[in-house]
Amino acid sequence: MKTQYWTAFSSIEQLDSTFIQRLYNYFGDIEIAFKATLSDLKQIEGLSVRKAENFIEKKKGVIPEQTLEFVSNKGIKILTYDDENYPFMLRQISNPPMTLFYKGDLALCNMKRTVAFVGSRRASLAGKDSVQKIISDLLNTDICIVSGLASGIDAISHRAAIQNNLKTIGVIASGFDYVYPTINKDLYEKIESGHGAVITEYYPTFEPIKFRFPQRNRIVSGLSYGTVVGEAAIKSGALITANLTLEQGRELMCIPGAINNTNTEGIYKLLKDGATMVTSGADVLNALGWEGIGINDVQCKDIPTLIGNDKIIYELLSIEPKGFDEIQAESNLATEILLTCLTGMELRGLIEQSEGDLYRKL
Repeated sequence: MKTQYWTAFSSIEQLDSTFIQRLYNYFGDIEIAFKATLSDLKQIEGLSVRKAENFIEKKKGVIPEQTLEFVSNKGIKILTYDDENYPFMLRQISNPPMTLFYKGDLALCNMKRTVAFVGSRRASLAGKDSVQKIISDLLNTDICIVSGLASGIDAISHRAAIQNNLKTIGVIASGFDYVYPTINKDLYEKIESGHGAVITEYYPTFEPIKFRFPQRNRIVSGLSYGTVVGEAAIKSGALITANLTLEQGRELMCIPGAINNTNTEGIYKLLKDGATMVTSGADVLNALGWEGIGINDVQCKDIPTLIGNDKIIYELLSIEPKGFDEIQAESNLATEILLTCLTGMELRGLIEQSEGDLYRKL
């Protein structure tokens, strides 16, 4: 293995994966490719002289062994394009990342049962609930949930996977020196500590700048046999991923939502264009031809056993939020008692508080 030359290539920000792949395919050896002279590069048919000169200039001062040491000292693992463990589905796309940096354990993830969930960063409560419901249908299967570790649908997909004993892969648009968005720091840590892996094609020092997010999306869909779109406006990153899914020849699935929600306009466009509509985990399995993993074979979640005031409150709530005053009027409980019960139920993960004094059942 010549991992240091792969990390050396990846440490040069101005190079993209297609350029590195072109050199690797031509020379057949990553070390020879990195050490190539300008004269050598000019022999590659169709490679622009400007790109060749740029590479020769940018690699000055790059010491391969130091780039590998820099990555390793940060506790980051490396998977290169020439490794037999490189994900099969990702290798099939037109511009696969040449180097994957990751934390966690990719070996825990079943790369033969990968499905991506993507959608709006500003997802509605109903949109999040729909994604959570579909993923909960897959409880305890060997399916691996792939997403982009952004806010909204991405975050709820990863969290739902963890809650339902599924492995998950988070694909980020920066190097590991950055956590973006910072609100997801705990989610990064949970995934890395036994629930799957966080991966990126970017060297640790690369920032999460705008153009890297669409690039990241090709990896999300590329790792997966199919993509489920939760919510998406007409112009959104989720629609970019949807189009990449189709270009890569993978199954595109969409979750329907309220027609008066601007975040579902993209969904209905995709459905009209032929995407598969899914409303359950079984629909996802059927669309991907994974009938062997039966929903009926999956263990059901325990319904909480409640007594007294907790039971009264729980039965009054639904997935649609209710205000404190409405709950009190229907339960006839004193303010102090009701507050105590709501707090206790929230701590036990039975309900959640949202938007001030609104509560809903989980």
